[in-house]
Amino acid sequence: MLRALMTIPSTSHAAGLDAVRSLFPALQRRHNGSPVAYFDGPGGTQVPQSVVDAVSDYLLHHNANTHWAYPTSVETDAALAAARDALADFLGGRPDEVAFGANMTTLTFHLARALGRRWSGGELVVTELDHHANVDPWRDLARERGLTVRTVRFHTETGQLDLAELAAAIGPSTRLVAIGAASNALGTISDVRRVADLAHAAGALVFVDAVHYAPHALVDVAALGADFLACSAYKFYGPHIGVLWGRRALIDELDLPRLAPAPQQSPERQETGTQNHEGMVGAAAAVDFLASLAGGPTRRARLEAAFAALHARGQALVERLWSGLRELPGVTVFGPPPGQPRTPTVAFTLRGTPSEQVARALAERAVFVSHGDFYAQTVVTRLGHADDGVVRAGCACYTSPDEVERLLAGVAALARR
Repeated sequence: MLRALMTIPSTSHAAGLDAVRSLFPALQRRHNGSPVAYFDGPGGTQVPQSVVDAVSDYLLHHNANTHWAYPTSVETDAALAAARDALADFLGGRPDEVAFGANMTTLTFHLARALGRRWSGGELVVTELDHHANVDPWRDLARERGLTVRTVRFHTETGQLDLAELAAAIGPSTRLVAIGAASNALGTISDVRRVADLAHAAGALVFVDAVHYAPHALVDVAALGADFLACSAYKFYGPHIGVLWGRRALIDELDLPRLAPAPQQSPERQETGTQNHEGMVGAAAAVDFLASLAGGPTRRARLEAAFAALHARGQALVERLWSGLRELPGVTVFGPPPGQPRTPTVAFTLRGTPSEQVARALAERAVFVSHGDFYAQTVVTRLGHADDGVVRAGCACYTSPDEVERLLAGVAALARR
């Protein structure tokens, strides 16, 4: 029922959105007398009550370490196995291929070290469009192991990768291609499968940063052609924890830095020390929250239906946001326009006003946006805003059309000054 309500652009659509919004306690917050509109989701979404309850229930009633012969330890083992099951459904992989860690950055550094132990010479391919968490670990590895890094440009006019240059960068010496599925700064969705096919044809591996992609498009690791893929639960309504999927055969043969008594098999051999159990439980609860927004015979089927509905609503929001910003004097909007593959995340600047000043002014109106470079430093520098940054507004499952209008009204007031 909720899925149907969310996809009909009428009064029933608003009722469906209200049902979703009612699940997020953070939306009750008010600032300067107005309800807060959260457009900071690309940096971390708000969390539904069900995720909070799952984390609380684990800590209050099941908290223990793993693999011991008493009830709370047995319950913890079951909870962590269930978390791997949930994330496997979310990613389209297998539970024994899902590892957890502090965050995507830490997991990527850890994996890069392991991969580097098997390489002597060769090339790595990265892109200018990526968050530096999918660039700097590979650059560090290149320095340590004597590898060459090839960096692929993006077109500042469109926010899209130069695919011809990317194809030319991949060759017989390529060890790995690191590609972002979606730009956290511009919202660009890249053709990962095309890149993966080029990499595999050259005998190279493919690492996919899906941190910004996963909240907006349902990941399918096989369809993407990934060998490894990382995402972060706090970007899709969960707690602060990172997730790394890797093909079982690859993980089992990696020379991972690990303690001698630690598990030898995937996925635990990728994890160091005692894990964030409550975070793993919370990540699973976030997956279940998303699956609860639609019907279907399996969790994966429910996720597919929910993401289809959320995508349709997100595209309607970003079309209004994009067109509304472009109408304002002094405003420049970056990235691909609606109609091109993109997430509902928009970056913009206001002539003569630093991005932080724009964000502070909008915050006074209870509209929360982020500003700066978002660790996509190369993107923002190429756009000519290394010093002042850009403003970023991202729509989430709880974003309403009224909130988009409030954001546009706030920017319009600034533009008139």
